[in-house]
Amino acid sequence: MERQAEGVVRSPSETVREAQRLLDAGMPFHAHEVFEDAWKSGPEAAAPLWRGLAQLAVGLTHAARGNAVGGARLLRRGAAGIEELDGGPYGIDVPGLVRWARELAGRVADDGAPAVDPVREAPRLAGGGLE
Repeated sequence: MERQAEGVVRSPSETVREAQRLLDAGMPFHAHEVFEDAWKSGPEAAAPLWRGLAQLAVGLTHAARGNAVGGARLLRRGAAGIEELDGGPYGIDVPGLVRWARELAGRVADDGAPAVDPVREAPRLAGGGLE
């Protein structure tokens, strides 16, 4: 699969929509690149959100590739990076994503990392986190 085009400037809603499409398609690394674009091109105040979401997506990438240690570490780092954000910016279900990331990190780390299915494990970014 081709990499996402880099440096694409999207609105926050376009970022969430495109990242969700990629997560649902089992392409968490591509979703990571979408979040990274938002992090680097958006307002500085939003950078912690996009950086944390990028870490969650790349954590899922590592978990899907069987890298339990790296996957769990990035999932936990991403969760820690977004958990203190006020409310749910841009409709993003921050509390649900934090729960999802910590649950998946614990499961991956505890199981000794058989690779996870990125489609089955894809989080819901808005309004439900764990769906």
